[in-house]
Amino acid sequence: MTGKERARLKSLASTEDTIIHVGKSGITPAVVASVDAALAARELVKGRVLESSMLTAREACEQLSEACGAEPVQAIGTKFVLYRKKKD
Repeated sequence: MTGKERARLKSLASTEDTIIHVGKSGITPAVVASVDAALAARELVKGRVLESSMLTAREACEQLSEACGAEPVQAIGTKFVLYRKKKD
């Protein structure tokens, strides 16, 4: 992904609602399934790591991107953004 593409996705994500929440259980199969479904529907999803989680936003972003075959776009503070192009 080029810098321009990443910048465009960051700007699009700024208006998106946070729909993924990673809690104290960390990255569970249920979280991976919900991220996968959200990416299939939207392509671009924003997530948040709760304070009770032992993961940082960057760690959660990397683990979820590997598990779902997505591109990590951004991880700042407690929020992260993932992108996966639709298959059709």
